[in-house]
Amino acid sequence: MADDNNQAATPSLNILAQYTKDLSFENPGAPRSLQARDKAPAININVNVNANPLSDADFDVILTLNAEAKEGDKIVFAAELVYGGVFRITGFPQEHMLPLLFIECPRLLFPFARQIIADVTRNGGFPPLMIDPIDFAQMFTQRMAEEQARSKVQVLDS
Repeated sequence: MADDNNQAATPSLNILAQYTKDLSFENPGAPRSLQARDKAPAININVNVNANPLSDADFDVILTLNAEAKEGDKIVFAAELVYGGVFRITGFPQEHMLPLLFIECPRLLFPFARQIIADVTRNGGFPPLMIDPIDFAQMFTQRMAEEQARSKVQVLDS
């Protein structure tokens, strides 16, 4: 019996499922956009992470990647991926839950999402877009600071 209690208290983070929720690729100038160019287009990448509880221990973590390549004001290609994972998180103190959900879970999902973006851009006729590793800890810290500033503004407005 003591072993069961110790096992229940042991922190664990498990991926129960991973899935593509939404995938979009646009190549509005094809086939002209596939011609050789003198310089690479400017590429803008946006990343977002959201998490929703499914039960006391299960969470749906969504990683959204948007990549847009432009030459001047013309879109060369646009890719959007909404990639999710269902995670079971048990045995962690409550104060560790947000960092787990917004740092560790997306860090585990990112390599798979990165590969999907690379494949879809290659299948669209371009060199594969290999997104640089993302510092989810920095993103989380920045997001928490923004929310804290927003809550201070709301308190001042009240």
